[in-house]
Amino acid sequence: MPKYDQDELRNRLTPEQYAVTQEAATEAPFNNQYDAWFDDGIYVDVVSGEPLFSSTDKYDAGCGWPSFTKPIEKKRVKRHLDTSHGMFRTEVKSADADSHLGHVFTDGPMAAGGLRYCINSAAMRFVPVADLEKAGYGEYKSLFE
Repeated sequence: MPKYDQDELRNRLTPEQYAVTQEAATEAPFNNQYDAWFDDGIYVDVVSGEPLFSSTDKYDAGCGWPSFTKPIEKKRVKRHLDTSHGMFRTEVKSADADSHLGHVFTDGPMAAGGLRYCINSAAMRFVPVADLEKAGYGEYKSLFE
């Protein structure tokens, strides 16, 4: 049984957020909220609010989706083999809500570990550094000091 009520999620999320997180859809490249967004802050799961990625690990991979070299904490992101569309890829999901986030590839910056977490903007919500404390993410302020 799903951890989150699907009717509640359909009402709370936009159709695109629901399709991406619950049905493993992919949003359009280059035409999404966070691809070209480089403000300081963290990105959290749009379903559960679980902290996922930091702007300190974000870079422009030129692929059309937000790209990160690593999650804030490895335990926050689960990996699964994805053989859809005739490809072998590694899907990434949030650990708490099991939301589809995107995929991880091995063509990232070598100096930062070589990984590229290619993540759908629709799967995330951005929390600016100035709002971390009041939004309940104060423990992550140290990432920006």
